[in-house]
Amino acid sequence: VQLQASGGGLVQPGGSLRLSCAASGITLGLGRYAVGWFRQSPGKEREGVSCISVTSANTHYAGSVQGRFTISRDDAKNTVYLQMSSLTPEDTAVYYCAADFRRDGLCHLRRVFYKYAGQGTLVTVSS
Repeated sequence: VQLQASGGGLVQPGGSLRLSCAASGITLGLGRYAVGWFRQSPGKEREGVSCISVTSANTHYAGSVQGRFTISRDDAKNTVYLQMSSLTPEDTAVYYCAADFRRDGLCHLRRVFYKYAGQGTLVTVSS
């Protein structure tokens, strides 16, 4: 199982980026996988940023990104996206995605609930 995050880079404050999480070895939709995005920056605790349930009926966001980030999924492409806007230097981090089979149709912002996780992509917000 691989979860490949991509789309990171250098962006100015106030800018936008779209991250992608492409899954292989599992089928996100048919396999009933919820997906979460997490971030880690030096000196800070890992933070659950957003998550999306199997049917997209449930999504959750950390308070720090609410209203600025949008999570979505395209099961036909086996990919989950994180659209980030109004970025600030505090959003600078390595972002990675994680997936787990969920029978209950929910998703969680805690990493412990996810079985699979991938390598991250670095987002740097700086002028």
